Amino acid sequence: MDHRRQIQEFLASRRARISPQSVGLPVAGRKRRVPGLRREEVAALAGLSVDYYIRLERGALTNASDSVVHAIARALQLDETEQAHLIDLARAGQATAAPSRPRRTPPAAIAPQLQTVLDALVGVPALVRSPTLDVVAANPLARALYSVIYTDVRTAPNLARFTFLDPQAKQFWRDWDRVADDLVAHLRAAAGATPYDRNLTDLIGELSTRSDIFRQLWARHDVRAYGRGTKHFHHPVVGDLDLRYDLLEPAAEPGLTMITYTAEPGTTSHDNLTLLASWAATQNTEQEETTPTRPSSRRD
Repeated sequence: MDHRRQIQEFLASRRARISPQSVGLPVAGRKRRVPGLRREEVAALAGLSVDYYIRLERGALTNASDSVVHAIARALQLDETEQAHLIDLARAGQATAAPSRPRRTPPAAIAPQLQTVLDALVGVPALVRSPTLDVVAANPLARALYSVIYTDVRTAPNLARFTFLDPQAKQFWRDWDRVADDLVAHLRAAAGATPYDRNLTDLIGELSTRSDIFRQLWARHDVRAYGRGTKHFHHPVVGDLDLRYDLLEPAAEPGLTMITYTAEPGTTSHDNLTLLASWAATQNTEQEETTPTRPSSRRD
């Protein structure tokens, strides 16, 4: 990905969403050629010269001081996640000129202790995903919940590939539009934080090539962080599920995110989740019965 272009497009997309009236600027005069704020208006709001701001937006942000970056963030009314993304873009450019210590790559598998925690969450689907949205671990109930994505035992299922490339996704996610938007916003933030991650770059390239909708969402440059919310599933076996999710970041597994799902007691979703647990137990029993046992090598 062209780093200078990422800076330019992100800043342009943020100023395009702000109306002059909302920040107290006059609108009388000649017809405006661009939506939102002009570069000179952002410069004035940030207390910068027009020429300097234009250079920054064209990619020179990597040489700007922290105070200048924060001034631009205030002028563009960036939220906390967007400001962090802007800082990531600036720092990534600095790393290009003077490479620093690379960030630790998340592991492809979790430690046994964390898997034990997942398995101990009885009645609660729980999984661990990577920054590239690979599901690197799950407990049996989470595997049952996401049974539609476990189609290839050779590779970890990927939530973004499923959402944008699998025809089943729009039936599985009852709120597909929101899920798709959130996943792209997550990947955009991840790309700012780790722009040289080959796996991430390959994933974005693949999705951009194969999905028109992904390309459209990616071009919006939205970034978003969320710690909890509600997902609306349609499971092929038990039907509709409205589940609250909570995201946790295990300190012992940097870069990985643990997600748990719960249902409100007394609801249809809670009943269906209980039914899903019974179905998952049945599936596990059938697998154990069909798995051949290895003859004992012990000699009496």
